[in-house]
Order: sequence, then structure tokens, then C-alpha cells
Amino acid sequence: MIIMNEQQIVEMYGMEDAIPDVKATLRSLADGKIENPIRTVIEFPERSASVLYMPCADLSEGIAANKTVTIFPENPKTNGLPTTQGVVLVTDATDGRHLAMLNASYLTRLRTGAMSGLATDLLAREEASVLCVIGTGGMAYEQVLGVLAVRQIREILLVNPTRSKAEAFGERLRREGRISVNVSVEIVDDVDEAVRRADVINCATRSETPVFDGETIRPGTHVNGVGSYLPHMREVDETFIRRCSKIIADDLHGVKEEAGELIHADRSGAWSFDELHGELVHLVTGQVSGRETEEEITFFKCVGAAYYDLAVAKGVYRKAEADGQGVQVEV
Repeated sequence: MIIMNEQQIVEMYGMEDAIPDVKATLRSLADGKIENPIRTVIEFPERSASVLYMPCADLSEGIAANKTVTIFPENPKTNGLPTTQGVVLVTDATDGRHLAMLNASYLTRLRTGAMSGLATDLLAREEASVLCVIGTGGMAYEQVLGVLAVRQIREILLVNPTRSKAEAFGERLRREGRISVNVSVEIVDDVDEAVRRADVINCATRSETPVFDGETIRPGTHVNGVGSYLPHMREVDETFIRRCSKIIADDLHGVKEEAGELIHADRSGAWSFDELHGELVHLVTGQVSGRETEEEITFFKCVGAAYYDLAVAKGVYRKAEADGQGVQVEV
């Protein structure tokens, strides 16, 4: 078995690997080759925390993966641990051998960034150049990388309730984000101002109330919502949802069970799941249309699904095996 920690994976596998691997797995999903059981979520309300168990298998390649991930938002300030921690167990589905144990914290952030990158590529205007990031916590960095991979971004606007955290995130982007010197990074205190200026907006918060006024969105804007993943969480309001020309989900079953903003809008009658334009798999494979006009407002809603984790876990395992990376152990 190959065992790899986060740093080992970071050094060998990045956004340029993840986006094509996610796209390939979505094509396998469309071909009926992916087995994707319902994930299990255990909540710890007193800590606003969750543990998720997410199994999946690619039947055509004979490989399975099971991710266990924890989300403990208070970790960074209480004990210095990351908000998100996890492991992925990669298994040979032809003989039962366990092939790899991979740190999943980075892979979770990376695959989510790749998903937003794919959605942005197909839904945002070609000339989109201003990215607004609302929430600069654990998921935000890879969200920026995902958008940078598919659009020529010239301005990055950062919005966070704690300005010092946004400033620290901006410094990290300049230091590690591989952004051009021509890309400006600006901290914006007024979220409505940032939203009005943006071509692409990435929301990466765990908010239980909408983080911006849907009336402030300009026509032609694309929004990625990746932070809220439970029914009581809502990053966008009904006004925004009603204004959307196209809403794409990462996984239909997942959003019906966990996407609070869509569940709330469906129950109130402001919107219906029957109006969902499709899933990311349908967008990638051309079963539904992407952006068709300059004026459309589009929304990609992500709550996570195991086949996205399978995509990057397979990619890391293959690369590690080919390059002799990681630590080999007998179990």
C-alpha cells in the first residue's frame, strides 16, 4: 500500500491534473460506469462540525475509493488543526487489495476547485476578468486556482467578515498562487460593491443566511456556491435564484438533500427542482447547454459527491505508482 501525506500530494498533483481527471470521471459517469452509493453524514451540532463517509467505484477500471472527511470549523483557532481533515482509501475492486491511503484534506479542496473551474469554463463569459471570493477560509485558495485555470482573471476581490483574514489570504495568493504581477488583489469591505464589480463570484462560506443581495448581481455574472452543504445553510437568496437563467448542480441527489438555498427556494415556491438546468456531468458531456447569451446569470451549486473524490484519488494513485512516490507499507 502507498501512503501519502498532504505535502507529498501537493508537490506532485495540482489543478492542472485535477480538472482533466474530474472531466474524465464525469464522462465515465455518463457512460454508466460509476457506482456511487449515498454518502453518510454525522453531525456534531455543539461544534457545528460534521463527519462524512463517501464511497464510490469505477467499474470499468476496477478501482474503488472511500473518503472519510471531517469538517470542524473551530479547529484553526482552538487547536491549530485544519478545518477539513480526511483520508481516502483506494482499493483494487478486482481482488480487494488496498492500494493507497491518501491524505484527503488537500484533495477535497482541490477537487472542489476543479469542479468550480469546469463549471466556470462552461458557464462564465469568455471575457470574464474580475473574480470575487466571498469567504477566505479553508476552501477558498483552490477555488481561486480553479477559476484562474480557465479564465484570464485581472482582478481578485476578497470579502471576509474578518478583514485580517482576507488580508492574510491575499498575501498567500501573491506568495503562492502563481498569479501574474498584472493581477490585482483587493480587500473589499462592502460585499455588495464587490458583487456588482464581479464577473465570476465564488462563495466559500458556511453561512446560514445569504451572503449577498441577489439584486446586486449584474447580468452576465456566474456564481459558484461551494460552502454550504447542509439544509440549514444558505449562501444565496431567493432573489438571486429567481434571476438565474441556468442552475447547474454537482449531483442531483446531493443538492436535493443538502443544498439549503435550493431546498428553501423549492419549499417556498420561489423556484422548483424541476427548473434545474442539469448536473455538471450533463454540462461537461454536452447533454445540456452552457452559456448561450452575454446577459445570462448562471449558478453552479456544489455539495460534493464521492465520484469527484474518486477522480482525484485515482489520479494521485496512478501518478504515485508510476513515479515511485509515497511510502510503501505492508498492512
